[in-house]
Amino acid sequence: MSASVQAQAPSPGLLFDTLQAYQRSVALRGAIDLDLFTAIAEGNGSPGAIAARIKASEKGTRVLCDYLTMLGFLGKQGGEYTLTPDSAAFLNRHSPAYMGTLANFLMSPQVAGLLENITDVIRHGGALPSDHGALEPEHPMWVEFARSMAPMMRMPAESIAKMFGDSKPVKVLDISAGHGLYGIAFAKHNPSAKVVGLDWANVLEVAKENARKAGVQDRYSTIPGSAFEVEFGSDYDVILVPNFLHHFDAAANEKVLRKVHAALLPAGIAVAPEFIPNEDRISPQRDAMFSMQMLGTPAGDAYTFPELETMFRNAGFARSEMRELSPLPQRLVVSYK
Repeated sequence: MSASVQAQAPSPGLLFDTLQAYQRSVALRGAIDLDLFTAIAEGNGSPGAIAARIKASEKGTRVLCDYLTMLGFLGKQGGEYTLTPDSAAFLNRHSPAYMGTLANFLMSPQVAGLLENITDVIRHGGALPSDHGALEPEHPMWVEFARSMAPMMRMPAESIAKMFGDSKPVKVLDISAGHGLYGIAFAKHNPSAKVVGLDWANVLEVAKENARKAGVQDRYSTIPGSAFEVEFGSDYDVILVPNFLHHFDAAANEKVLRKVHAALLPAGIAVAPEFIPNEDRISPQRDAMFSMQMLGTPAGDAYTFPELETMFRNAGFARSEMRELSPLPQRLVVSYK
């Protein structure tokens, strides 16, 4: 058989690797729960030293460290393990950029379980009726989201505030505020900014707590309730719509966006961080893959920019543009009234 034919021969490798991909998630979750990355950051490099620090067996520690090395989370030289730059920044609990809390939400039964019946979900085209509870009022899942996902949202929140939070007095509405960091970033960067956070009452307690920690509580107020039902108020310079539109279909989004349009000043803008795939729907990979996660919602999706642009236009906006948030896995829709 020729070399060219051999190179094209089918292989079960991808099939095997993909069906075992869950091991990557559970291994990382185990390492986070055991504080393995922090143990290595503290100077423990050998399997024995790491095992003693995390109170685990030496064999289990060695297997886990080798696996994490193959995944790219650790380095290994001889019998000693070291942190990679990413792990040192995001998985060492002593780091100010620590993001290990993401596992609490992304691997929670409420999130991971949404696609447990994937065959029926695909047939249905979205979450099964029995799984619609996460979008019910005051669902505790969103309190966990607000607490666990906040570390990942600091970077995009800061970037957006630097783009649009100039020094003049501005009034900002943060829809589906969650942790509140998007709006809080405006208040931190602009001492003249006043921010209103909108979300369920139980979730807003987290946002108010974060506003107090940031020292901006005197310029942070709240509107409890559903964005589809409550009054937004008026005369906003900026309305933030972070990670909201992907949960709903176009008709529902346009309903909210019409309220957004009406609440803005004539020169106001709406800013929406979203997972936005290209029109081929397979790139950029992280944005495009988000569509699979949205099968866990009744009608949500990862929308392309033309689809989002149409929603904003139908809601009355004059024009929209897309901006990159590199190196983050999201993009930004900016729409002008």
